[in-house]
Amino acid sequence: MARKTFVLDTNVFLHDPEAILKFEDSDIVMPLVVLEELDKLKKFTDELGKNARHIIRFIGSLKGDIFKGIPIENGSSFSIFIEGKAQDRHGFPLHLESNKHRILFAAYCLKAEGREVVVMISKDFVLRIKAESIGIQAQDYESLKESYDNLYRGFRKKEVDKRQVDELMTRGYLDLPGEEFFPNEFCRFTAGDQASAMGKYNEKKSRVELLPPQQEDIWGIRPLNDEQQCAMDLLLNDEIKLVTLIGQAGTGKTLMALTAGLRKVFDEGVYSRILVSRPIMPLGKDIGYLPGTKEEKIYHWMQPIYDNLEYVCESISGTENTTETKQWIMESEKIEMEAVTFIRGRSLAHTYIIIDEAQNLTPHEVKTIISRAGKGTKVILTGDPTQIDNPYLDKDSNALTYVVGKFKPYGIYGQVFFEKTERSELAALAAKVL
Repeated sequence: MARKTFVLDTNVFLHDPEAILKFEDSDIVMPLVVLEELDKLKKFTDELGKNARHIIRFIGSLKGDIFKGIPIENGSSFSIFIEGKAQDRHGFPLHLESNKHRILFAAYCLKAEGREVVVMISKDFVLRIKAESIGIQAQDYESLKESYDNLYRGFRKKEVDKRQVDELMTRGYLDLPGEEFFPNEFCRFTAGDQASAMGKYNEKKSRVELLPPQQEDIWGIRPLNDEQQCAMDLLLNDEIKLVTLIGQAGTGKTLMALTAGLRKVFDEGVYSRILVSRPIMPLGKDIGYLPGTKEEKIYHWMQPIYDNLEYVCESISGTENTTETKQWIMESEKIEMEAVTFIRGRSLAHTYIIIDEAQNLTPHEVKTIISRAGKGTKVILTGDPTQIDNPYLDKDSNALTYVVGKFKPYGIYGQVFFEKTERSELAALAAKVL
């Protein structure tokens, strides 16, 4: 079998700074223009800058002639290709003023020079189309991907005999030998129109246990449907350290996460604070590009979270006292709003962390965040993988989908996929038909 040559785009390294190590027994080529782009990005303080610095340090640690190729630990070789060294354009049909075209030109030259199998790896769909149009194989970077279409939902429905529903209701649990569940998976058991009950799988006891309806309001909020009830159960369970809540806008996922956090911090004192964060878009920028002081910048970017907090305050205090209650919460110093950029490197012990819009993070970024979780910390990721602002992520390669795929077998994790919108009739209809 012919040895493959992989030419990697800049966005691959920014998505996964260890991408070089994911291609075994092959020749990995970095066009010089990619190194130049990474060099420009290394000054940023966000995750892009961190990833750029990581790969530059890795290249600097290699010993040998990097232009001829240096063996690396996975049986591959790594080299930097200077496209300007090519004797001519080999009939390359695109202009070279674009850095993207220079990356493509590197792959084109390598193929023209006799490499048997040359494959360009890029997160840029348009560039992959251009590559195919001039005879260069092109692929997306497939590492760190999970299938969104086959995503574990954390909740299912099952038709059973009325006897089994009655057993779950009276005994408080149900044995289902031969039925496979993931830890903390929920199931709505129904017996036609006769009976229905909700259960949750207990991995330690290998059985489904009854989940009774929530009877009390939590900070003025009560779950309105099965999905919200399941989410609240996970959020209030101190043994579960990581929760993902996935669904479109208006399903209540962020509201549930925030409300449970208020209960755990202000009422029960399980955690010392709530830390709420969102990724900064566009790519390659931190909140410095926003106007105003840091507090004003954060307020601008975190406005959707403040809207949820205001709704909670109105629910418990009424319209007239909403502002006063909100001010009391913020001045307590038990809730903090922060850009994701500033989480890296912090000690996050005894903290209830909510990462909103987590679908705009890369798998590597979310690993950085979760790995910062210290003793007594809980992490909640919310978002919608079908609504991504990051141009180099899709519904399969984003952090949210990736975490669900990797954590579903573990007992400290729980997931709920929201389908029912609880917004106004107009908002629900718009989300459905527009």
